[in-house]
Amino acid sequence: MGTHGRHRTHLVWDWNGTLLDDNEAVVGATNAAFGEVGLEPITLEQYREMYCIPIPRFYERLMGRLPTEAEWERMDGIFHQYYTEQRAACGLTEGAEELLTQWQLAGRSQSLLSMYGHDQLVHVVRGYGIERRFVRVDGRTGPSGGSKTRHMERHIAALDGISVEYTVVIGDAVDDAVAAAHVGAKAVLYTGGSHSRASLEAAGVPVVDSLAEAAQLAEQIAG
Repeated sequence: MGTHGRHRTHLVWDWNGTLLDDNEAVVGATNAAFGEVGLEPITLEQYREMYCIPIPRFYERLMGRLPTEAEWERMDGIFHQYYTEQRAACGLTEGAEELLTQWQLAGRSQSLLSMYGHDQLVHVVRGYGIERRFVRVDGRTGPSGGSKTRHMERHIAALDGISVEYTVVIGDAVDDAVAAAHVGAKAVLYTGGSHSRASLEAAGVPVVDSLAEAAQLAEQIAG
């Protein structure tokens, strides 16, 4: 058996907008935050076209200026409050549960890295009954609204016996590809979340319309 036989593709899944189908909750929460500063509500299409991180920059695109620190704190607070209320009604993305199960049963490893607060994330993932599918579940520690890059560094460092060149990040945001490239992993981006296809294609990595396609492609490009 060559070295290849020992190396199996490891997937690092994103949560919001990837495994969790929470677009409606996210756009609703965004509009609740916008209402705080007198902005008109936006549609999912507009959200996907305009969305970017850091989040204050996204708000700037719509407000015509950066929110003040007080506005940002208020908007962020309203966003999280509304999102938490609405999230309970969100389901997993179609086919996600089967996909995670099959991947694990095939003897491959996968982990979860999200910018959702760590304690809430663990609780929520457990609630969907899929926690045991992952070798590790990491959420954001520290303030919200920033990039995934530092979190990805820590996540990869904490994964035992998994080589980064066989690791593929699957997410719905350009930032997932940026964070993957930062640690030397590959990425596949999914169009069902927070970004439009056009903005995802700017990341220069494969873009797919289903999670099944993403996992299939991950196997082809890893290592």
